[in-house]
Amino acid sequence: MIKIEDNFVFHNEDRIVIGCSAGPDSMALVDMLLKIRKKYNLFLVVGHVNHNIRRESYQEEQFLKDYCFKNHIIFESMVIEDYGDDNFHNEARNIRYSFFENLVNKYNANYLMTAHHGDDLVETVLMRIVRGSNLGGYGGFKKIVSMDNYSIVRPLIQYTKEELEQYDLLNNVKYFIDNSNNKDKYTRNRYRKYVLKPLKKEDKNVHLKFLKFSNTLDEASKFIDRVRMRAIHRVMNGDQIVVSKFLEEEPYIQREMLYYLLGEFYHDDLILIGDKHIDLILKLINSKKVNSFINLPNKVIVLKKYDFVEFIRETSMISNYEIEFDNYVLLPDNHSIEKINTTDENSNNICRLDSKEISLPLIVRTRKIGDKIKVKGLNGTKKVKDIFIDKKIPLNQRDSWPIVIDSAGNVVWIPGIKKSKFDKKKADYYDIILKYS
Repeated sequence: MIKIEDNFVFHNEDRIVIGCSAGPDSMALVDMLLKIRKKYNLFLVVGHVNHNIRRESYQEEQFLKDYCFKNHIIFESMVIEDYGDDNFHNEARNIRYSFFENLVNKYNANYLMTAHHGDDLVETVLMRIVRGSNLGGYGGFKKIVSMDNYSIVRPLIQYTKEELEQYDLLNNVKYFIDNSNNKDKYTRNRYRKYVLKPLKKEDKNVHLKFLKFSNTLDEASKFIDRVRMRAIHRVMNGDQIVVSKFLEEEPYIQREMLYYLLGEFYHDDLILIGDKHIDLILKLINSKKVNSFINLPNKVIVLKKYDFVEFIRETSMISNYEIEFDNYVLLPDNHSIEKINTTDENSNNICRLDSKEISLPLIVRTRKIGDKIKVKGLNGTKKVKDIFIDKKIPLNQRDSWPIVIDSAGNVVWIPGIKKSKFDKKKADYYDIILKYS
């Protein structure tokens, strides 16, 4: 019998966001957490992403909403309206984790839990071995990943999908099956059907062998990490690689450094990056050309200028956004704007507002042609475009820079850059404090 407490140490009043698809794995996870909710006084939030590619998607979303209402769980959902990437699974994953992270911050959760299981780990390890990776990447994913202010936890990693489905059967847990999981056009599906099944015939507990393999590589990777980080301090100048210093390092450490730096863009999903991409970057670095670049998956660009190399994300990848502000918003560039209670800071990263002088709710969006701001301390208005020029904001950042407006369309703040006439001094009356970080 599966018992989630055997695989993770819970604490009183843990705050947990659960990534739930309404499939057998995630519904089993939700049910397990419900069974121990009173024991640990858990605060639970279910986060659901409607991928909007199957007719059943809305039925599943409604089922999960009703299920959460019945069981007194907070339910949050989003619908993916549009896809722009050729790699559907990767784009959907990025959107999901961005949404889940927003929920973690919104509810001040300390854990994001997902229902990844042992079969998922086997598939990931095999895919990375075939594609090529580094030592850490070959280990697949970890049971616990520490983020800045929370941890991603996969408490079911020791179980198989079959065991979770058996749990659902014994506990009368309803779930939905995504028929797209049977389509051979998706790489993971092919590994699941044609590679994992034969391995399970050889050893039904093969997932535990892969888990041991993953943990062994993780331990070795930690040692390599220490060596690599010392090398990174030697070769980096801010966010740029100093080519002449990089080339002084051992070839293996060079590759490890590149995988690490790419991790800043690809985070926990380095499956998109393989040996061929590292080889391309090394070729660029060793090239005699002083100005050149290469393109990587997800619109990441590796740019070489003389003795420096840097990784940037193509501006066109970040589509225009417009977000209604509540208490917190995570921006596409991983900056955030949040409502805080108090601060002594008075920089352009802080904005104090009187709600009586503006129209709520506030909106965070990208710039539009003709945007103007009534600059604090000046008569009249100034074009946002001219402010970007005056502040020497790089062209590739201007289109994605956040602009805060009120519901009447007034630009009340350009975070980090300029305040409007609506900003209040610390001695004035205000009831809203915003912080950009």
